[in-house]
Amino acid sequence: MLIHLPKGSIGLGIVAGFTLLLLLGWVPVVGALIAGLVAGLLARGATRGAFAGLLAGILGAIILAMLLSVAGVAIGALFGMAALGALVGGTVGGLIGLFLTIGNAVVCLIGGFVGGALRRT
Repeated sequence: MLIHLPKGSIGLGIVAGFTLLLLLGWVPVVGALIAGLVAGLLARGATRGAFAGLLAGILGAIILAMLLSVAGVAIGALFGMAALGALVGGTVGGLIGLFLTIGNAVVCLIGGFVGGALRRT
C-alpha cells in the first residue's frame, strides 16, 4: 500500500530527508546538511523545513543507534559472551550511536531551515 504524500507536505520532506540521510550519512557534516536541505525544500517554509529536517535526523539517529546496539550484541555473541555482549554492547552502542547522531539531527535541522527559507511557496 502506497502512502500519498502531497507536494509541499512535511511528511514528504521527512521521508526524502531520512532516505538521503541513510545514503549520505557517512559524509561527516555535508551529508546531513544536504539531507536537511532537501527536506526543507520539499516541506516549503522555514519552520516546516526545520521541523522536517529535525525529524529526519532523529529518525536517522534512532536507526543508527539500533544498528550499533545489534552490532554490539553480535560482537559479544561472537566471543561467547552473549549476555554480557547484549548488556554492554546494547548500552554502549546505543549511547554512542545516539550521541554521534544527535549532531546529525541538529545539522539536518539547520539544513531544513535554510532549504525551507529558500523555497517558501
